[in-house]
Amino acid sequence: MKLSLVLLLGLASSLHAQEKMDRLMAMKIKHWDSMRAAGAFNKYDNANARVQVQAAAPTPCVNGKAGEYSCDKVDLLSFLSHAEMGSSTKEGNDIWGWTSPDGREFGAVGQTDGTAFVEIDKSGALKYLGRLPTQTVSSPWRDMKVINGYVYIGSEAAGHGLQIFDMRKLLTLTKPKTFNIATDLTALYTGFGSSHNIVAHEEKNMIYAVGTSRNLPCRGGLFMVDVSNPAKPTSPGCVSQDGYVHDAQCVVYDGPDAQYQGKEICFNYNEDTLTIVDVTNKRSPRQISRTPYAGSAYTHQGWLTSSTDMTFLLLDDELDEQDQTGVAANGRTTTYIFNITSLARPTNTGYYQSPVKSIDHNQYVIDGLSYQSNYNSGLRIVDVRSAEADPTGKSFRQVGFFDCHPEDDSVGGIVEFSGSWSVYPYFRSGYILLNSIERGVFALKYTG
Repeated sequence: MKLSLVLLLGLASSLHAQEKMDRLMAMKIKHWDSMRAAGAFNKYDNANARVQVQAAAPTPCVNGKAGEYSCDKVDLLSFLSHAEMGSSTKEGNDIWGWTSPDGREFGAVGQTDGTAFVEIDKSGALKYLGRLPTQTVSSPWRDMKVINGYVYIGSEAAGHGLQIFDMRKLLTLTKPKTFNIATDLTALYTGFGSSHNIVAHEEKNMIYAVGTSRNLPCRGGLFMVDVSNPAKPTSPGCVSQDGYVHDAQCVVYDGPDAQYQGKEICFNYNEDTLTIVDVTNKRSPRQISRTPYAGSAYTHQGWLTSSTDMTFLLLDDELDEQDQTGVAANGRTTTYIFNITSLARPTNTGYYQSPVKSIDHNQYVIDGLSYQSNYNSGLRIVDVRSAEADPTGKSFRQVGFFDCHPEDDSVGGIVEFSGSWSVYPYFRSGYILLNSIERGVFALKYTG
């Protein structure tokens, strides 16, 4: 009887989570349909894009503007529209990057109908190199990460699987090329069909596909793919205890909780909780904690504030501004701060709010700066180095920004799903790639 009750509670929780995700995706599709009907995705075609974006040459941020874009300490160096990058749908999503052994810098730019490849040269100029079409059909959701020069691409497109493409193929191109999905892939992993996000643990040559079908044994949790041999990927296991995982960060733990030193730990963002899992034993992963928080609407993504002390992390919730829950009721982008000194007992110690209204989406922290891609408000750079001294977040401060969606600037921002999808801030050159849903990819440089 007790077992039956546990199973029933688990089923109820899973169904509730499914309803939340279905609602979120429906809201986005409705908004993007309205944008499409208004011609938003055709506004930046080819030559017209150059006029609109004013990025045929570098445009420094002067007196709060880089061309038509509001900014602070972030220069606009270059831009390519989705049409210029070969997309027929002209709609963007995720982005990631790769640096070749000789220091050349490349971007994998997600689009609804595939992945475009660009190079950013020493001056910050972008060059379109080619594209890899979607494996099946178009989808608004496509995600990619890179390990050792191979890009791993998943999508919500039915039956898509995991495309594995060697980015070294880009090094010798002399003209743009559309790669063949049958002959140019290193491998196509078909252990799952659709996925929502791709998580990479480079140190361990592990890919975790998250948001796969809830009907699979993994229940949408961490679907493990060992890519030690990219040509022959295998799955050693999965994490299903807490069901659907929307996004995650996986590390070899080097934080203050002594019992987990050297363990492989994944910080999972599970729709309504921060869920921490020990995945060292792939055949028998162990859930350490599951932590809800006040104001939760849809737990989306997050990142450790430091890769060395691993004491705090930041969490972004994709629906708290939209649903006006908790402190996010004012519509200003809200980032939640968690003390994870004890992995078994994380605590939400405070929050940071952006000066403008916008929905948060993805963020990555480097040297104490959080590079946030926040839909309508674009790139926001937040100094989070004070987390340990002041875990309330009151000492966090915005130190730079580039707003790639100027349409709502005059009203201080609008809470909707336009603008930027994600950001890649890891190039040694300091160049930043920002992928816009309706415009294209921006090459930026923080000057602070």
